[in-house]
Amino acid sequence: MTLKTIARIHNDYTEKFGIPRQSGLARNISRIVFEEEYRDANAVRGLEGFSHIWLLWGFSETPEDDSFRPTVRPPRLGGNQRVGVFATRSPFRPNPIGLSSVELKEIIETDEGPVLVVIGADLLDGTPIYDIKPYLKQFDCHSDARSGYVESSEYRTLDVVIPSELLERIPEDSREPLVQALEQDPRPHYQDDPNRVYGMKYSDLDIRFNVSGDTLRVLDISES
Repeated sequence: MTLKTIARIHNDYTEKFGIPRQSGLARNISRIVFEEEYRDANAVRGLEGFSHIWLLWGFSETPEDDSFRPTVRPPRLGGNQRVGVFATRSPFRPNPIGLSSVELKEIIETDEGPVLVVIGADLLDGTPIYDIKPYLKQFDCHSDARSGYVESSEYRTLDVVIPSELLERIPEDSREPLVQALEQDPRPHYQDDPNRVYGMKYSDLDIRFNVSGDTLRVLDISES
C-alpha cells in the first residue's frame, strides 16, 4: 500500500526543536494546503460543521531505519525509562505515521483551492498530510479513559519571562502561541543545566533562552 500526500501543513514551526509534544498545547495557527490533485471544494463539503478534525500525517524528518526497535524512551518518563513502542507516540516506529486532533477555525477559498485554517497543530512546517477525518465528540471522547504511565508522571509547565524590549520583536499575533510553546519546556528531559543557552526557531525568529528551576528566561530574539 502506498500512502498519498493529500496536503501539507504550513506554520511557524520551522524546526523540530520547540514543537509542542502534543496537539492543543499551544494555540498556534496553521494552514493546510491541498496538493493540486485534491484541490476540489467538494472534497471538504460539510467539514465546516465540525469544530475539530483528525490529521493523519507523516514524520517526514525522522531518519529512515528498517530495523525494528520494540522499546523506546518517551520524554514523559524523563528519557531514561523504556516502554513498548506501541505504548507511546514516538516517531520511531515501523510506520512513521502521526495522529493529531486540531481545532478547525475556518475553511477559506484561495487560488490554491480550499485551505483549512487550524489551531493547535503539533506538526513541523511542510509536514505531509495523508488523511483528514472529522472529530466526533459522541464517539472520540471517552470520559472514563485511562492514560497508563502518563497519569503517574509529573506534568509541569514553565514560567516564561520575556523582557519587554524583546517582546516587542515578536509579532503581536505570534506572542501567545510562542509563549505557550515555551511553557511546555522544549528541552530534552534529561538536560537540566541552568547555564546552558538553547536556541529555538519560530517563524523567522531565532529565540535564545535558558531554564533555571521552573523559569524559562528569553535572553535574545533575532531574525534568522
